[in-house]
Amino acid sequence: MSAVSDAPKSSRTFHFISGLPRSGSTLLAAILKQNPRFHAGMTSPVADIMGVVVAEMSSKNDFSFAISDTARVSVLRGLVENFYAAASDAEVVFDTSRLWCSRMQMLDALFPQAKVIACVRQLPWVLDSMERLVRKQPVNVSKVFRFDTNTTIYSRVQALTDPRGMVGFSFQAIKDAFYGQYAAGRLLLLTYESLARDPAAALRAVYNFIGEPWFEHDFDNVEYGAGEFDARVGIPGLHTVRSKVEAPERKPILPLEIFSRFASESFWLDPKNNISGVPVV
Repeated sequence: MSAVSDAPKSSRTFHFISGLPRSGSTLLAAILKQNPRFHAGMTSPVADIMGVVVAEMSSKNDFSFAISDTARVSVLRGLVENFYAAASDAEVVFDTSRLWCSRMQMLDALFPQAKVIACVRQLPWVLDSMERLVRKQPVNVSKVFRFDTNTTIYSRVQALTDPRGMVGFSFQAIKDAFYGQYAAGRLLLLTYESLARDPAAALRAVYNFIGEPWFEHDFDNVEYGAGEFDARVGIPGLHTVRSKVEAPERKPILPLEIFSRFASESFWLDPKNNISGVPVV
């Protein structure tokens, strides 16, 4: 019997935003939060806290034998619900974390009706965007690179794309979700290119996916910032959203050999890969 079969339903609707860094997740949240029924924001600590709780309820704890799967589900679902109980009275809550794509099975157990929106972007442009932020801070060093002051663009790309790096982990997590058994009906891939070039069409696809009535958004006045957090990780501007949604044309600053190496990694663009019929917007 499923651990959630007798679980009480929350009066709120929860959905989850995940995906690659520099791919529009903060922009998406900034747009969604214009809807007074919605609560959305940048990456929250919920998924990280949940990971700690899962570990403490595992055999790591000598008393784990006294914790049933039903209790685990109740504790973890309650963690999400209670985190937002005092933060917002919104009817629909979107929690953001790059971890969610790696936890599709868990989300299926905790919130069976929840949807996951994964923001994606062609990898060379993700890396290019990160490098631009780094170069804006020539006399600072970032936590993302473990405060290493002796780096080059090559070592920074290697660190980012490592399986445990900021880009590498999230890329593999998206593939895990995309090819996994919980993708059908639960996962939507939202491309940065679509969101930036035609935000109205992209948001309508999101609304259709989550089954919510349309809200008229103002795509010329979208603002969001997380200056304190960005400063703490040593990358100011990491979560800054410009007022007008647009797709500026620019040339890459990555060396051609790096740009070319990752140019063919956009697996979501090939329909043959989409065995679960995941909507790609």
